[in-house]
Amino acid sequence: MSKHRFDNWGERVKLRLANLDVKAFGRVGVLMGGRSGEREISLMSGNGVLQALLSKGVDAHPFDPGVRNPTELVSEKFDRVFISLHGRYGEDGTIQGLLDLLELPYTGSGVLASALSIDKIVTKQVWISNGLSTPEFEELTAQSDWDAVVQHLGLPLIVKPAHEGSSLGLTKVKSVEELPAAYKLAAGLDKKVIAETCIVGDELTCPLVGYGDSAEALPVIKIIPPQANYDFHNKYFSDETQYLCPTGLDPQVNQQVQDLALAAYKALGCRTWGRADVMLDQRTGKPYLLEMNTSPGMTSHSLVPMAAKAAGVEYADLVLWLLSETLPEKEVAIS
Repeated sequence: MSKHRFDNWGERVKLRLANLDVKAFGRVGVLMGGRSGEREISLMSGNGVLQALLSKGVDAHPFDPGVRNPTELVSEKFDRVFISLHGRYGEDGTIQGLLDLLELPYTGSGVLASALSIDKIVTKQVWISNGLSTPEFEELTAQSDWDAVVQHLGLPLIVKPAHEGSSLGLTKVKSVEELPAAYKLAAGLDKKVIAETCIVGDELTCPLVGYGDSAEALPVIKIIPPQANYDFHNKYFSDETQYLCPTGLDPQVNQQVQDLALAAYKALGCRTWGRADVMLDQRTGKPYLLEMNTSPGMTSHSLVPMAAKAAGVEYADLVLWLLSETLPEKEVAIS
């Protein structure tokens, strides 16, 4: 098994920031809002990031590509941007491609990893080709044979849009009769709809940082939502959802989840940061990958800041470190 050095990561972040001149960032744009169904959450994340950067003395400014033409990033004379967009047009490779063309450094994964990760079906295909465990699935259409879907995936099963996050359009289907309505709900948000076997057990998430061989996993978080329903409200607005970090699970289980999440992150070619969502089967104890987030939330309820804090890195320092990853190595005294 690989060794996870998140304790050392926290120390390395502090050392790096202690030797960092924030003037090296220049003028920074914080991309927030956007046009996806997660616009509201993106604004919350972006404002948190913006305030953190300002508190560190960074010349940071908000920029909402949902109401402004993204090409205005040039006229704004930004030197780099922090992407706090979630979902389509922000986490799917489109804005990343534009920023590459504009030669503007940005936080997070590049075009290919972003495009792969936003599509839950393609993500699973990549993972399966790499021998990584993920629930059985199939793509649904209006012509799907619902009885055959249930025979393949069993009950309960999960139906959701392939390109949405934050549990938008997600339905837990408990009978074949519920499938048409679940499909209609998801298809109303996305042309591509996925159904997958519902893994019953502990809901976990594991943030990742770095790139390639230097990538590493942060502490795992166990999520306990009310009524076992981790929906949009319970993710972002409920104070009833419990988050355990440490998880209270056997250390070997945590290690197994970290290994799986790290392999999933590397398989997709992610960089800087990400977050893998995992289910731990209560019957077998086996972890299963659900999805990869390449532009994780940074709200008061978000999970990457929670894991970073467990590794000794506070919110504002996490934000500054993520932005520092956009600098050329020669501008960073200690990396």
